[in-house]
Amino acid sequence: MIGRLLGSRAKRVRRTGPLAAVRVPPNAGVLSCRVLDPVNEPVAHAELTVSDGMGRKIVRGGTDPFGSFVTAVPAGEYRLAVSAEGFTPYRASATVAEDSLSSLGDVTLQVAAVPELPKAGDWEIEPAHSSIGFTARHIGLARIHGRFNSFAGAVRIADEMEQSAMHVVIDAASIDTNVRMRDDHLRSADFLDVERYPTLEFYSDRFAHRGGNRWAVTGGLSLHGVTRTVTLDAEYLGLGNGMEGEVRAACRATTELHRDDFTVSWQTMLARGIAVVGPSITIDLDIQIVPKG
Repeated sequence: MIGRLLGSRAKRVRRTGPLAAVRVPPNAGVLSCRVLDPVNEPVAHAELTVSDGMGRKIVRGGTDPFGSFVTAVPAGEYRLAVSAEGFTPYRASATVAEDSLSSLGDVTLQVAAVPELPKAGDWEIEPAHSSIGFTARHIGLARIHGRFNSFAGAVRIADEMEQSAMHVVIDAASIDTNVRMRDDHLRSADFLDVERYPTLEFYSDRFAHRGGNRWAVTGGLSLHGVTRTVTLDAEYLGLGNGMEGEVRAACRATTELHRDDFTVSWQTMLARGIAVVGPSITIDLDIQIVPKG
């Protein structure tokens, strides 16, 4: 009885140290680290994945504003992967013992090499290896995923990337959500009204470098007879070679549109109190460009 009391007290004393702020279940311990950049500044919102010896993901999370990461895991052997925008991924191993702290200390990430930019000149979107998709809420519940099957675009790469320009034209009638009745309705006057507005067009105003491989492309989007300024949050993926050895460049980009900004109110449904599609629509682009022939 006395031994059990002393053992219980010993555990309580240990919990007043590094484990005090973490609730540790039985047979578990704590894994922690602090993520820093090369000048010893904390990296907030770095992504961390903890996997067990069989490669199964046990914990996924991020660092706090001070670069710290703390998690409770069952006692055992683990692999920790750390990643952050603009930095080279970091991997380490750790052994976590029951009711104890396993700290990797300060993890310093190295700045990743910036991918080589495409050469100055005229490029064009290659539709066969590109996609323009969207996601919207249906009656406030399930998500609808769709795409536009027909589009074209040109990019003029300047000597200074920030001076580059882009023009994209999308065939509104090519909208495709894999449900014919719904697609016909989306093409009607209730939605895109493709007979009056056959295309969606985007003209860029400027390219802005956000660091690393992140860029912001701002321009005017014309949809449903209305033009609004939108910004694409773009991730440049670098250069590659196609099957025939041709050079190509790739990027991913996303933006969020608010349908009321483009007077797409779908009045016949809203008049009956049916919110068919949510107020915002997420646009996702996966684009490959090739030199214009």
